[in-house]
This record gives sequence, structure tokens and C-alpha cells, in this order.
Amino acid sequence: MANYDIDLVVTSAPHIRDKVTTTSIMRDVIISLIPALIGSIFIFGIRALIVVLVSVVSSVLAEVVGNVLFHKKPSLNDLSASVTGLLLAMTLPPSSPWWMVVVGAFSGILLGKMIFGGIGSNPFNPALVGRAVLMVSWPKQMTTWIKPFSAFNQPLDAITTATPLNIVKLQGYAQLISEFGTKANLYKALFLGTVGGSLGETSALLLLIGGIYLIAKKVIDWKIPVIYIATVFLLSPLFGRDPIFSILAGGLFLGAFFMATDYSSSPITPLGKVYYAIFIGFLTVLIRQIGAYPEGVMFSILLGNGVSPYFDKIMPRVYGVSPKKEVAK
Repeated sequence: MANYDIDLVVTSAPHIRDKVTTTSIMRDVIISLIPALIGSIFIFGIRALIVVLVSVVSSVLAEVVGNVLFHKKPSLNDLSASVTGLLLAMTLPPSSPWWMVVVGAFSGILLGKMIFGGIGSNPFNPALVGRAVLMVSWPKQMTTWIKPFSAFNQPLDAITTATPLNIVKLQGYAQLISEFGTKANLYKALFLGTVGGSLGETSALLLLIGGIYLIAKKVIDWKIPVIYIATVFLLSPLFGRDPIFSILAGGLFLGAFFMATDYSSSPITPLGKVYYAIFIGFLTVLIRQIGAYPEGVMFSILLGNGVSPYFDKIMPRVYGVSPKKEVAK
């Protein structure tokens, strides 16, 4: 009988291998955010760069601390901590003090990710967890916005301003139009990003470029962002809101392409993604209309994260199986 010297490797399913890795996915996300990152620095100046650097470095340090505290293997090579820090920075005002950014980064990594087992196990988007902690802890600093300016003009001063959503919430849509002159001017400002707001939410154009890149690279599925944005567009008139303004203002594009599509905290089934996108779209419009905060993207996505496993259970009826047997399963 022949003597074979072969090492057998026994692994669990699935046995299909792919060149796509966590690192390559995170690298694509970073590349997709470069336009918005450059735009934020151009619009808000050096303060934007400082917030981004502090957030990324703090997130990486928080990952190191989390690996030690929870006895995890080093996981910095997958770039997930850097992505979390970059996304968190994109949700923060350019006037955010450095210490607050550090708290947000550590909260997002430790409370939103490491405590659940690390990457792939987090039920909520870590960047949004960090932002939620900051929002409830320091609401004044999180709602202090500065006027945008060109990087080639005078240095940034301390003049504060209100975001378009804040103006609509407190003074009404007519006041917003009067400040911009016409609807066309308002749409243009929102599309290009020459308005007050968080670092990565002002320019719908730059976020759209990054989102299209992710879809083209098949990093994300088009269903969640497209259906999410379409839901907000279609439901806004029912609440007396301008649909174009509703999709261009605030963090909708940032949330739709970069937050709601997080692998670990969003549904994986095609039908589940559809229901999930409609659900968070409805919540976004509802919170903007009747909530205490003018923006509803963060809370709607976090609430959607919490129930996303239930959306995955909404499956088409299996052919040849009775409903009673499906329920029994």
C-alpha cells in the first residue's frame, strides 16, 4: 500500500476562497472618503485636519487598549480602527475640542466594537456609537458649527453659524430660503458643501463620488443607500418638507453610503436590506420632523442596527414548504 505524505487541512464551511479581505475592504472605504476629507479641509481649514488626525490616532490607540483588556490578538493590520476613526471625524463639527474627539474614539472602539468581540461581532456601527456618546454628553459642543470658508481666503475665525436643518427646525423653511436667496442657491450650497455642518456631511457631491466608488468596487450593495435615500425623498413631502432639501441636507449621504452599509450591523439578505433601508429612511424623516434634534440619521441607523437581525428573518416563502413548517423552523 502506497505511503502518502500529505498534510490534510480540515476546515469548516464555507470552503470558497476569495481575494477580498477585510484589509482590502477597509482600504477601499478609506479611498472612497478621500474626496470628502479633502473637501472638509478645503472648506473648514486646518481644524478639520486636526479633528481627523486626533480621531484616527485615538481609534488606533483604543484598539490597542481593547486588545489588551479583552485578550484579543493584535488587529491593527485590518485598518478597521482607522476607518472607524475617519468616519467618526466625518460626523463631528470642525470646532470639536481634541479631548472630546478622544473620548468619542475610545467610546466607539471599546463600547461599540471590542466589548462585543471585535470586528465582525459588533451589532452597532462603532463610529455612530462614539458620536452618540458625545451627543448626549456634550450637546453644546456637538451642535456648535462654524461658517465654511475657502482655504485660500482669510484664516478661520470663531464666527458660528447654524446648519440648514437647524434653521428649518427653529425658524422654518422660509427663513432658510431668505438666507440663500433662492431654492437653487440653497441646493447648490448643499450639493457643493458650502454650508455649516459636520466635516463629512456638508458636500453631497463628494460623498456621492465616494459612494459610487464603493458600489462600483462591489464593497457595498446599492440597495441600502439607494432605497434609504429614495425613502427619505418620497416620505418628506408627506411631512411638508422639501424632498430635495431633505436628501441633500445633513448627514444622509454620509449615513447612507458609509454607516448604514456596515457589514456587521446591517442585514445580509437581499430582502432584509430592503426592509432595513425603508425602516431607517422612515425613522430619519420622522425624527427630523418631531424629534428634539434637527437631524435623525444617527439615531435611525442605530435603531436599525438593533433590529437588523429580524429583517434577515423575513425570507421569501420556500417553495414546497407549508407556512406551518416554516414557522416551526
